[in-house]
Amino acid sequence: MGTWDDLGMPRSNNDQLPATYVASGNWPYARLVEDAPVSAYYGQAFARKLAEAMATSEIGLRTLGDKAGVSHATISRLLRGMVLPDIGTVARLEVALRTGLWPGLAAWTDRDDA
Repeated sequence: MGTWDDLGMPRSNNDQLPATYVASGNWPYARLVEDAPVSAYYGQAFARKLAEAMATSEIGLRTLGDKAGVSHATISRLLRGMVLPDIGTVARLEVALRTGLWPGLAAWTDRDDA
């Protein structure tokens, strides 16, 4: 089996912030540049799911942050594509919102549909 680099995908440590790959439109509903790395698509899909879950739950940044044990500044950066979440942050936000947020493989395979 080939390595990650053999698949034409850059390593995550060389990736820029997800929102830096916007070609047109507004994050997180923007079209990304053609060669955006998989991490940008995951970050975009995660930000969409987080924003939608917050709207559905009618919960704001500070309240969610308090409930999840995640700073409201971190949640804001996630929503703006300025950072990718670590697994602990994903888990805490999913439990606080009682919904799945991690986009999984669909973030990559559905990228042409966006």
